[in-house]
Amino acid sequence: MSDAKSIVVTAATELFGKKDPSAVDRWVSADYTQHSALAADGPEALRGLVAGLADDFRYDGARVLADGNLVALHGVYHGFGPEPLVGFDIFRVDDDGKLAEHWDALTPLVENTVSGRSQTDGPTEITDADKTEANRALVTEFARKVLVGADYSVLTDYISTETYAQHNPEAADGLDGFGAAAAKWAEQGRNLVYTKVHKVIAEGEFVLLQSEGVFGVPVAYYDLFRVQGGRIVEHWDVIAPVPAELPHTNGLF
Repeated sequence: MSDAKSIVVTAATELFGKKDPSAVDRWVSADYTQHSALAADGPEALRGLVAGLADDFRYDGARVLADGNLVALHGVYHGFGPEPLVGFDIFRVDDDGKLAEHWDALTPLVENTVSGRSQTDGPTEITDADKTEANRALVTEFARKVLVGADYSVLTDYISTETYAQHNPEAADGLDGFGAAAAKWAEQGRNLVYTKVHKVIAEGEFVLLQSEGVFGVPVAYYDLFRVQGGRIVEHWDVIAPVPAELPHTNGLF
């Protein structure tokens, strides 16, 4: 486990597993920069958030990716609100080994998905560490040409035509499943529009994109892809509306 990954996993366990506000003193930088819509800037706001967590609050982690000083978590929060929330969190770890910056996106947990898969199930172990850079390059090019460029004619250059396991709750497996969902969204005035990719976080076969765009309304897109044999074979995501106001001036991205 990389140093940054170990730091984030330990800090998150103490903060959100043990619900220990004093963990802020051990693991959070004095100039902690917050991008979440749920908390104000700085370590004291995080301390207040942790101190206010309900007794029944828990976090069920699914995946952890580390890419240099950035660490991404994928899992489900229970007890933040009336319903469970699927979330991606990204933390930046500074040179002192402290959490220095945080981004996230949350969406309600859907029990009955179109594909029958949950929003977080599937492979979790990183096994292709030697393919990290090749997989990063593939997904980065896919994002540029297909997501931002909207050139769907090259889709099969990047996504497998044989296996495409889908975890978006409204789409079935396979390219046909994605196409049917996209057509339905378009009828509802929710075209998938990506305007900018902000982060590409890659480790092994997993590549996470943090992007902004429009899905009927301005949104943050977090798309996690699993790559195998030079093609994308699995997809998880969170699409979160951009709130009109944030409790800080740092923006969501």
